[in-house]
Amino acid sequence: MGLRPSHIPLRLATGAFILNSGLGKTGLDEGSAGYLQSMAAKAFPQLSRLEAEKFGRYLAAAEITLGSVLLAPFVPSRVAGLGLLAFSSGMMTMYLRTPELTQEDGIRPTQDGTAVAKDVWMVGIALSLILDRRKK
Repeated sequence: MGLRPSHIPLRLATGAFILNSGLGKTGLDEGSAGYLQSMAAKAFPQLSRLEAEKFGRYLAAAEITLGSVLLAPFVPSRVAGLGLLAFSSGMMTMYLRTPELTQEDGIRPTQDGTAVAKDVWMVGIALSLILDRRKK
């Protein structure tokens, strides 16, 4: 499956958003990189083994790569959707495994958690790109 006209808005919105986020992380100072790393390590403890600056560089590179893949019209939508699903699933895992981001029920966001919980839209977009099996 290539790029369908109905996929263009989905890929443009997410691709531009993620690419911009990655570009903004290219110059992270050690403190900012450390903060992002500590958040990610709550969900994926093995990330705490990296140096903060290295984590920041890897995160920026991953976001730039994913954003670029989503924006590239020659990348099939299903492939772009799989990359987006991996990324957004990681974000949702971090959200659900960080107690201060959710209320007592473990689902609804606290005020601090809203910034991450809203990324659930990326899961929906990813699934739409992957599951759309209509014939051209």
